[in-house]
Amino acid sequence: MGTAAQSSSEIYTSDSEKGFAVSNHSSTSSELDAGAKFVLVSRGSWLHCGYHLTTSIVGPVILTLPFSFTLLGWFGGIIWLVLAGVITFYSYNLLSIVLEHHAQLGRRQLRFRDMARDILGPKWAKYYIGPLQFIICFGTVIGGPLVGGKSLKFIYGLYHPEGSMKLYQFIIICGVVTMLLAQLPSFHSLRHINLISLILCVTYSTCLTVGSIYVGHSKNAPPRHYSVKGSDADKLFGVFNGISIIATTYASGIIPEIQATLAPPVKGKMFKGLCVCYSVIVATYFSVAISGYWAFGNAAGATVLSNYIEVTKLGELKLLLPKWFFLMTNILILLQVFGLTAVYLQPTNELFETIFGDPKKEQFSMRNVIPRILSRSISVAAATVFAAMLPFFADIMALFGAFAFIPLDFILPMVFYNITFKPSKQSIIFWLNTLIGGGSSILVVIGGIAAIRQIALDAKNYSLFSDSYS
Repeated sequence: MGTAAQSSSEIYTSDSEKGFAVSNHSSTSSELDAGAKFVLVSRGSWLHCGYHLTTSIVGPVILTLPFSFTLLGWFGGIIWLVLAGVITFYSYNLLSIVLEHHAQLGRRQLRFRDMARDILGPKWAKYYIGPLQFIICFGTVIGGPLVGGKSLKFIYGLYHPEGSMKLYQFIIICGVVTMLLAQLPSFHSLRHINLISLILCVTYSTCLTVGSIYVGHSKNAPPRHYSVKGSDADKLFGVFNGISIIATTYASGIIPEIQATLAPPVKGKMFKGLCVCYSVIVATYFSVAISGYWAFGNAAGATVLSNYIEVTKLGELKLLLPKWFFLMTNILILLQVFGLTAVYLQPTNELFETIFGDPKKEQFSMRNVIPRILSRSISVAAATVFAAMLPFFADIMALFGAFAFIPLDFILPMVFYNITFKPSKQSIIFWLNTLIGGGSSILVVIGGIAAIRQIALDAKNYSLFSDSYS
C-alpha cells in the first residue's frame, strides 16, 4: 500500500486504531495507521499470495498427520482429511469474496479485526477477534523456535550423542534467528522467503513419504495394526482430538492480512493464490498421512520422524534410515520453520507498529525504527522464553485447533458471508454455511474438552525447561 492505493472501481481505506480498538470513521490512504501503511503493503501478485498462503498453512505440523490417523482409523482419517480440506478452501474463498465486496464498496478491510468491526461491531473486534488472532499468531511464534530447536538438537545428537547441550539452548539459537527475521519491514518483503519455504515443505514431505515407504518395505518393518487403540472413552475423545489436529494442519487465521498484500485490483487474485496453496496441500498432506499410517499403523508416534528410530531391547536407539536422511530432513524442516514463523510475526508486527509507530513520519525514520526494533525484539524474546519453558507442542497444538483456529477458519467466514450478502433462508448456500458453522461450533466444545483431557493425561511428563519431551 504505502502510496495512494486506489483504482477506478475501488478505493482502499483502513481505520486508525490503537490496540484492538478501532474508530469507525472512514479514511483515505494517506491516513492509514502505521501498521497498515508500513506492514500490510499492498504490492503483491496472486503468486506471492499463493506463497504466503502455503507457508502459513503447510508446515511441520504435517508430521502429526499419521498420528491423527491412529485416533481416527483409515476411513475416518481420510474422510476428515478430505472434508477439512474442502471446508477450509470453501471457507477461505468466502472470506476473500467478502473482502472483495467491501473493497468494491470503497472500504478495503486489511485485517481480521477490520472485518469483525465492520460486520459484527467494534466490541467483537476489540474483545474477541483481535485477542484470539493475537493468541494464535503469538502461539505460533512460540512454536517456531521450539520446533526448530528440537530439529537442531536432533541433528546435534546424531553426531554428538554424548553432547552436553540442552534443548533450551537450541531453542534460544532459533529464537535469535527469528528475532532477525522479525525485523523485515513488511509482509510483502517475505515473498521470496515464502517461495523458498514452499519448495522446502514439498521437499521434506517427499522425504517423509519416501522414508515411510522404505521402512514399510524393509526387513526392519514394524508389525502393523490399524485398529484404534484404547477404551471406549479413549476412542471417543481420541476421535475429537484427531479432528482438532487435522483442523489445525489446515488452519491459517490470517487470511485477510494475506489478502491485504495484494496490489489492486484484488478481484480473483485470492482464488488463484488458494489454488496454488491447495495444490501443494494435496501433494503433501495425503502422501505424508497415508504413507506414514500405512508403514506404522496405530504405532505411529506424535511425529512420523520418531517412528524412523527404533529402541532396541537394550535401550539403544537404532536408526531405520541412513543418518544423512535425518540430517537432510531436519535441516529442511528447520529452514521452513523460520519462514512460517516470519509469516505469523506479521500480524503481531502490524499491531505493534499501529500502537508505537507514527504514520506521519517516514517508515525508516528514527522515530519509527527504534520502537519497531524494540517491540519486535521483545516479543520474539518473550516467545523464545515460553518455548524453552513449555516444550509440549503436540498437546498445545490440539488445544489451539479447538479454541482458536476452528472459530476463525471454520465458523466466522460462514457468519461474515451470511451477514454481508444475506442469502435467502431457502437457498442452499445459507444452510450449507449454517451447517458448517453449527457443526464447527460443536467441535470447538468437544475438541477443546478432548485436548484438555489429553494435556491432563500427559501432565506427568511435563517439566519446565525439559530436555527430552517429544
